Amino acid sequence: MKILIIEDEREIAQSIKDYFRTNGIQCETAENYDLALTKIDSYDYDCILLDLMLPDGDGFDILKELKAKNKTEGVIIISAKENLETRLEGFNLGADDYLTKPFHLAELLVRMQALIRRKNFKGSNSVIFNEIVVEVFSKTVSVNDIKLDLTKKELDLLLFLIGNENKVLSKSAIAEHLSGDMADMLDNHDFIYAHIKNLKKKLTQAGSGDYIKTVYGLGYKWENEQ
Repeated sequence: MKILIIEDEREIAQSIKDYFRTNGIQCETAENYDLALTKIDSYDYDCILLDLMLPDGDGFDILKELKAKNKTEGVIIISAKENLETRLEGFNLGADDYLTKPFHLAELLVRMQALIRRKNFKGSNSVIFNEIVVEVFSKTVSVNDIKLDLTKKELDLLLFLIGNENKVLSKSAIAEHLSGDMADMLDNHDFIYAHIKNLKKKLTQAGSGDYIKTVYGLGYKWENEQ
């Protein structure tokens, strides 16, 4: 999962980032309105954590921009404002959840995971694709009841592919999902080929169908061959 934290209070943003990283979640931060819009334009995220009070803009305007750009990221507002009017405005502008400061990081994590499951995997804790079963919480993968030994990157890649079934994903899109801002600093995306090759090998050796298709010149696609 890749998360964008839009929060001007650095201590809060860093505490969220540190806690999420210990749970295997990649986080990026934006401490002002302009930087937030730049990142939203440049990358796709699984979820955005949005503070409403920014030094150079309003969080509600970011919600409007997300809607205008047809972005599909889930949004959880994290705000010190706790009046009903503010909550309703946030939901009316497209926010998916609202959490009032101060909050427990464990609760934020659970809400975010639930939101992503609803959006990507119809709310299930298990992602099932024919003979493949991914347990999201325990981060285990099995094929025909045979457990696979996947790296974190391979697991992230598998979920990204399944969640975008029948969509062609470019190497740059996969690189951004797996590496975030670091993708811009890489000379090439050869590491994507290595991850794809290793994941395909582990899946097929366990008896899985050949679902990962190479779309030459464009990228890769997860396709049901049955």
